[in-house]
Amino acid sequence: MAKTRVPAPEKSVARVLPLLGLPHLDRLFDYRISEDQHDDVQPGVRVRVRFGGRLVDAIVMSRTAQTSHEGKLMWLDRVISPIVVYPPQTAKLIEQLSDRYGGVRSDLIRSALPARHAGAEEADTSTSWESLGEVKEPDLSSWSAYQHGQSFVDAVLAGTTARASWQIAPGDDWALALASLAVKVVKDGGGALLVVPDQRDLDRLEAALRGLVAAKQITVLNSGLGPQARYRRFLSVLSGQGRLIIGTRSAAFAPVKDLKLAVILNDGDDNLVDPRAPYAHAREVLTTRSSLEASSLIIAGHARTAETQLLVESGWMHNLIAPRDTIRTRMPRIQAVGDSDFQMERDPMARSARLPGIAFHAVRSALERDQPALIQVPRKGYVPTLACGNCRTPARCRHCNGPVGLPQGSSDLAGVPTCRWCGRPDSRFKCQNCGSPKLRAVVLGTERTAEELGRAFPSVRVITSGGNKVVDSVENRASIVVSTPGAEPHVANSPERPEKSEKPEHKGAYGALLLLDTWALMGRQDLRAMEDALHKWAAAATLVHSHLHQGQVIVVADPSFPAVQSLIRWDMAGAAAQELASRREVMFPPSVHMAAIDGATAALESFLDLAELPDHAEVLGPVDLPPGVSLPGEYDEQRFGPPQRLLIRTPLGPRSELGRALRSAQVARAVRKNDLPLRIQMDPIHIG
Repeated sequence: MAKTRVPAPEKSVARVLPLLGLPHLDRLFDYRISEDQHDDVQPGVRVRVRFGGRLVDAIVMSRTAQTSHEGKLMWLDRVISPIVVYPPQTAKLIEQLSDRYGGVRSDLIRSALPARHAGAEEADTSTSWESLGEVKEPDLSSWSAYQHGQSFVDAVLAGTTARASWQIAPGDDWALALASLAVKVVKDGGGALLVVPDQRDLDRLEAALRGLVAAKQITVLNSGLGPQARYRRFLSVLSGQGRLIIGTRSAAFAPVKDLKLAVILNDGDDNLVDPRAPYAHAREVLTTRSSLEASSLIIAGHARTAETQLLVESGWMHNLIAPRDTIRTRMPRIQAVGDSDFQMERDPMARSARLPGIAFHAVRSALERDQPALIQVPRKGYVPTLACGNCRTPARCRHCNGPVGLPQGSSDLAGVPTCRWCGRPDSRFKCQNCGSPKLRAVVLGTERTAEELGRAFPSVRVITSGGNKVVDSVENRASIVVSTPGAEPHVANSPERPEKSEKPEHKGAYGALLLLDTWALMGRQDLRAMEDALHKWAAAATLVHSHLHQGQVIVVADPSFPAVQSLIRWDMAGAAAQELASRREVMFPPSVHMAAIDGATAALESFLDLAELPDHAEVLGPVDLPPGVSLPGEYDEQRFGPPQRLLIRTPLGPRSELGRALRSAQVARAVRKNDLPLRIQMDPIHIG
């Protein structure tokens, strides 16, 4: 005989949000609370309810005494855990983000809340953060090198809402600077949250923190954690034990108590965008949290995105930039190939050569000083595809229009060009654009570049870093390092050679940097090509000695390019302002709000019919999806036709107006059971 349930003595109705991931069911439902559940059912706890004939997880949003439901209420099946994992500040954050992105709350909750693990709830979360280890007094003097840097630090420590776009100065150790400020904030009783794009940056930040606090005082959140470890650390943060949090993208949702400082590094990195709907950007998460929780915010980077520049120009955040005199003192000497008549007279072929004479001279000088030299190449590999030697138009097969490259095993351009799709050789190639028979390698890659330099400097060790083989550090001695962007090793002083660290010019840094095949970065069909190239160049240039210690950077590119000029002058804020102005001219984000909607033509048409767009909305397209972009899941192109992209653009105004309109259309679409694939992205990082 089934046991008769008795309602809770007070507020016996729970309003819950089922985690179903469906737009039309993204609302609250009422359930009856039994007497034995009275103490455990609180707003923010996980419960299990019966919905549509099956048991599903849900979050309790509130408790009431009455219900507006006319029928008989179902009982809560059980309480998964009495721990409040969805506190009010997280609920407000999820609500605003769902409006911003036109998404479903359960999709965002999936990113914010880790899966429950019963064993993790037995871990100790009562020990205070201070009791977990000793804390050294951090040195904050490095911030005084920036204009108004000291006043910014004072404002952060005082609990004032201070927001800044921090342009990392040449040679500055960003990890140590951020670690020192975060430790000081936590030591004074606040919480700090630092988000970085990838594991390499995370390791560097953690190493800097371990010089100031104990390992147990650092809460690391990344995708490599198992379910138990992730949930245990989440509970530590939730209870207030974990106050110093570092992590990758999803760490931006960490429920830090008394959040005083939030930091995001290199907000233009693709890794900071959630690959799952509604495709939230960690920068948007942290800027929203800064407004909701009145916390200080730092957007740090070697370069600056147009989105951050918009925040600065609007007055929402301020510049944190070193004075020009400081930058000139710290930066290496940066030259572009052929930027002077003297160079061109000495080396007339400098602009067309891959490794001009000035580049060899810079490498040779660094090696003579017993310093490593860094060569940055856009990609790993040997010889990928070919292009016209005259106009640089990509070489295409005359039969299938596939990319033309050299066959496997060819070590030089003497091999017969072969299509990489159909395998047909083409010994009589002619450019489809200009008719030239000349061919050149588009990007030679790290392996081929290392081989060339090894021949030029036979007695010098050559190290490659990139792809699956990333070198963390190299010794401070003569060597040649060939690396892809982002994989550059740091120069460490050799313990067996302490004399190398006595003088500033002998401390760990490169003596020279060559930026090769720069046009491959700048020539990408991407709105952010220049922005991304400037960031990658600047990040590598900071690893080089200053010009006072003979550090050189050689950019193998036309000196007239705006990105090259910005690097030479080290004017990252000016480059961002110019990029934002260009976006305004063509009405591209972030100067406008733009939604990219991908799907079959029939799905796009029905969606537009259902959408009640703002009066000032502009519909563009549909057009074909950008190259390399596909719809998630399985898409039957023969049945539904080729996928298309629709763009909806609105002027800057109410932040969530367009998102709410798109979410309402999604609900109406789901009610009509329109199951054609459809993807909505608000202000996507790549528009196409």
